[in-house]
Formats: sequence, C-alpha cells, structure tokens
Amino acid sequence: MFDAAIISEGIAWLIGLMAVAATVLTFGALFSLGRSGYRKD
Repeated sequence: MFDAAIISEGIAWLIGLMAVAATVLTFGALFSLGRSGYRKD
C-alpha cells in the first residue's frame, strides 16, 4: 500500500509539472510570436 501511495503521488507530481511546463511554454510562445509580429525591425 505504501508503494501505491508513492506511485500515485509521483504520477500527480508528473502531471502537475507537465501542466505547468505546458502553460509556461504556451505563454512564452504567444509572447514571442506577438513581439515578432508587432516589431518588423
């Protein structure tokens, strides 16, 4: 039972980190695209 708790917590951390990374990458991509779109120099 202890192993199952560790595994489930690890999966939860993995999903959380993936969600945070995806959010940061999405905002970063939108920000860089917006800046490159507005600035033509």
